[in-house]
Amino acid sequence: MVTSAASKQAPAMELRLCERSLHWPRRGVVMGILNINDDSFSGDGRVEAAWAVERAREMISQGADLIDVGAESARTNREAIPVEEEIARFQAFCERWPEVIATSEPRDEQQVWPPVLSANTWRPEVVAAVLPLGAELINDMSGLPDDRNARACAEAGAALLVMHSVGAPKVDHSHVTWPDVVGAVEEFFAEKLAQCEAAGLAREQVVLDPGFGFAKGPEDDLAILRDLPRLGSFGRPLLLPVGRKGFVGEAAGIEDPAARDAATLAAVVAGEARGGSIYRVHEVKGTFETLKVLHEMALLRAGL
Repeated sequence: MVTSAASKQAPAMELRLCERSLHWPRRGVVMGILNINDDSFSGDGRVEAAWAVERAREMISQGADLIDVGAESARTNREAIPVEEEIARFQAFCERWPEVIATSEPRDEQQVWPPVLSANTWRPEVVAAVLPLGAELINDMSGLPDDRNARACAEAGAALLVMHSVGAPKVDHSHVTWPDVVGAVEEFFAEKLAQCEAAGLAREQVVLDPGFGFAKGPEDDLAILRDLPRLGSFGRPLLLPVGRKGFVGEAAGIEDPAARDAATLAAVVAGEARGGSIYRVHEVKGTFETLKVLHEMALLRAGL
């Protein structure tokens, strides 16, 4: 596989999944957001499994390497849905995931194939239910308050994404202030990597997410993006969930989340220049094309 010369100085990384691995350096990875709920902050979700299947196919055709399925909104002004309802939404989609793959084709030879199925959930009961349904990655926004999800992923051979935050999910923590937000994220990642390894989860099975917008203000998010190379010292893939986020809208002066896709690409470019690995976005096509151009430019600079 041809790798990006821009990332040759970065350490090689492996992300182990259930029966395969992803390897870096490589072109930036696109994670498409699939909201199987009707209260997404950006207004692009629906509960119907048939709609979700078609939306997944569309994102894959646009270049998505991972599909991140969320059955519950992370919005703090909404009550959590019952565990049984969250599981039912995942099950209705996951049962049709093989159909999605069978009726899709990769956009180019570097797209991860088949795409990785990621389950965006944090409750251990849901994690235990979705891993047997084909999820290769658990996208956990809880900040890992205990080791149950790490142990579940270790037992299933799946990967775990650990996101920086404070306090319980779906609770507003916007009042939190950080004298040194990047230093706080560094300390958090060191602690959680040790917790994962103690639970039997290999370091190679962990993705790190600085948690843009979670217990952080726009200035905190921009500081993290600016100083992202500091987080690269852990040698793990960094997921940047920049899609339509508040700090992007604040910087661009765009209030409507659905109108932030072009501005999101600026954050993708900044992240790619600073060591980002995976980009969680709503608008897959533009992100794929942006990363493809950056990759080709890097190859040209290196004379490859």
